[in-house]
Amino acid sequence: MSVVVVGFEGAELVDISSVTSALALANRLGASPSYRIELATIDGRDIICDSGLRLGAQRALAEVSGADTVIVSGGRGHVEASRNPDLTQHVRRLAARARRIASVCTGTSVLAAAGLLDGRRATTHWFYAADIAERFPRVRLDPGPIYVRDGKVATSGGVTASLDLTLAFIEEDHGAEFARWVAMGMVTYLQRPANQAQMSIFTAAPRTDHALVKRVLDHATAHPDGDLRTSALADLVGVSTRQLTRVFQDRLSLPPASAVRRIRLELAARLVSTTELSMSQVARRCGFGSAESLRQAFVSRYGTSPRNMRSTHTRSLAVP
Repeated sequence: MSVVVVGFEGAELVDISSVTSALALANRLGASPSYRIELATIDGRDIICDSGLRLGAQRALAEVSGADTVIVSGGRGHVEASRNPDLTQHVRRLAARARRIASVCTGTSVLAAAGLLDGRRATTHWFYAADIAERFPRVRLDPGPIYVRDGKVATSGGVTASLDLTLAFIEEDHGAEFARWVAMGMVTYLQRPANQAQMSIFTAAPRTDHALVKRVLDHATAHPDGDLRTSALADLVGVSTRQLTRVFQDRLSLPPASAVRRIRLELAARLVSTTELSMSQVARRCGFGSAESLRQAFVSRYGTSPRNMRSTHTRSLAVP
């Protein structure tokens, strides 16, 4: 199966290497049919990645008549790449013949500029999502998921999410068991669920520049089964509920109750995925009134039930 990775000046090296390394490992593990992987650029010349490293290209895009799978890389050079009419024309031409067309990270902007995402749901690196959404209003951009599939078009979130998308392709081509071997060889999960959030409340929150926010989040994380109503948290840190809500809106762009709910859900997701606790036990430990309320919150946040998440995680860890 031929796979063409589209690179450009200022591409992110990891966006490219995560894809090519996973496919190359699949070949070493006996993928049949195997992957024939090429890096193509607009003129066939080497590119300088945004890290400053030089990367050799095998072909010019004009020389590529077709491919089974076309994957457009991302990187800080994505804006200029998306404004290159020759590049977008070749991507559009190859997409018409390909079984799959995909982008990783900010490569979404190249697919959008080629008109391949009009009316489609797509994702990209969360940091650049607002800018890309403004430039391409016809795209139904959702910066939350790790990756999104809409028909034969796939888009992934930032940087390492490209590995999750590639593993999904390998599973599609060769089955879940084979993809598990590739994942274990890459020392990673068999891929994170597509609808898993790119960002966590624990990493997204500006936790170091406001002591009050940090104290509240730390308390909620340590005591998810406690009284975490906004009034109780305000009493804990010695401010009014109005002031606490204002600070959270300023720092996190969400009220305390929403932050607490996200923390509880993320902790619940970890327990569901890494323990054998019953759903009722998980619900109690994470401050949900019942297993049913946990299930409803899971479906709302992750698009799947906790039992399905556990089943998926268990299958991904099973050794063939």
